[in-house]
Amino acid sequence: MLLRHTTSEIKERSALTINPAKTCQPIGAMYAALGIHRCLPHSHGSQGCCAYHRSTLTRHYKEPVMASTSSFTEGSAVFGGQSNLLQAIHNIFSIYEPDVIAIHTTCLSETIGDDIPQIIATARDKKYIPDGRYVIHANTPSYVGSHVTGFSNMVKGMVTYFAEPGTQTKTINIIPGWVEPSDMREIKRICYMMGIEIILFPDTSDVLDCPQTGRFEFYPKGGTTIEELKAAGRSRMTLALGRSASVAAARELDSKCKVACEVMELPIGLRATDQFVDTLRRVARVEVPTLLEDERGRLMDMMTDMHQYFAGRRVALWGDPDQLVSLTEFLVDLDMRPVYIVTGTPGKKFLSRIEKALRGKVPEAKVQEGPCSDMFLLHQWIKQEKVDLLIGNTYGKYISRDEDIPLLRYGFPILDRIGHSYFPSVGYVGAMRLLEKILGLLMDRQDRDAPEESFELVM
Repeated sequence: MLLRHTTSEIKERSALTINPAKTCQPIGAMYAALGIHRCLPHSHGSQGCCAYHRSTLTRHYKEPVMASTSSFTEGSAVFGGQSNLLQAIHNIFSIYEPDVIAIHTTCLSETIGDDIPQIIATARDKKYIPDGRYVIHANTPSYVGSHVTGFSNMVKGMVTYFAEPGTQTKTINIIPGWVEPSDMREIKRICYMMGIEIILFPDTSDVLDCPQTGRFEFYPKGGTTIEELKAAGRSRMTLALGRSASVAAARELDSKCKVACEVMELPIGLRATDQFVDTLRRVARVEVPTLLEDERGRLMDMMTDMHQYFAGRRVALWGDPDQLVSLTEFLVDLDMRPVYIVTGTPGKKFLSRIEKALRGKVPEAKVQEGPCSDMFLLHQWIKQEKVDLLIGNTYGKYISRDEDIPLLRYGFPILDRIGHSYFPSVGYVGAMRLLEKILGLLMDRQDRDAPEESFELVM
């Protein structure tokens, strides 16, 4: 009903985005920072910005998200935020005792032009940073990029501040990209099954999905330790999962510590997981265990059993570029037709990556990235020719309601459901769950629309 006035007529826009398919950089930086053990993210800007970033993460993960702010006032906007940040660093180490403060900027501090490295150096000179504690930063203006860009910038900052070169070890670095804590846990499980020692960073598992113990822990037990981040500079290889979120850190590691990197898509679906497992096998020089082969076999069996319900179904997708590329490839493998794909995150290579994922099997597909690639455009495309399924974050529920199309909630943020962050979508196990959820939606719709004589107990 909210979007009922959207028309199918598309007029060229260049300066107006309506219902963007992204959110702002600091949210991504804050999420990445939570993946460091005993780290307190710090928003160098106004209280309002920090409150928005914290609340978005809290509403998605249904967990308390700790973060501090420089608490800008009108005076900070005029004279700069240095004094606020120095006071904040002093207070945070005195009161909250983190091992690391991870500073990200906001639109206001970026526009003022605060020099964060200089302020950190001043804080160290003033002895505001205790021995053995650290302050890192990432520049994350919200008026460029997206939450994925902010995530990428903060992960790169981890390498810049911590990675140390040295004698090479057998360890493999894995930069998981923007995925759920459960996905990071699944990546670690696969590596454990293969007997591979890894350093995963950032790692939000056991931070944003930590078990209920009855006691409040300001710093949960999860997260990549500082020692691991330093040791990442001595690893044999880095695997960067997702070009948009992980490449910058991997290349920084290569440049700073001469750790070679390979870039691949997020291991979502059969083909991308195969590539991930095979790359692990090759670079770590190990065999793929039978248990993992069995998981793949069960996924293949499910795909075969369900194929008749998927073939030819039209799908619209929106969200983060790395997730969209792998999802598109998986849907094509199922003989589904991802016909509309938009991401608000700018990226020059997104279109070619999607084209590769489509493999020429969906010639009618419409794909757009960057400014004006928004939910409004997606809705207009759907008005022109309907789809059978929507896949994306919570903001698609209005289109789902108005157009009466099933919605699979996937990506970030999911604000109106609980539990999604506890189940992986990467790996063979994650792909099986995606299959079950997609088929459940399609068959629920078939049941609802079936005439009396076609309403079957066994479908």
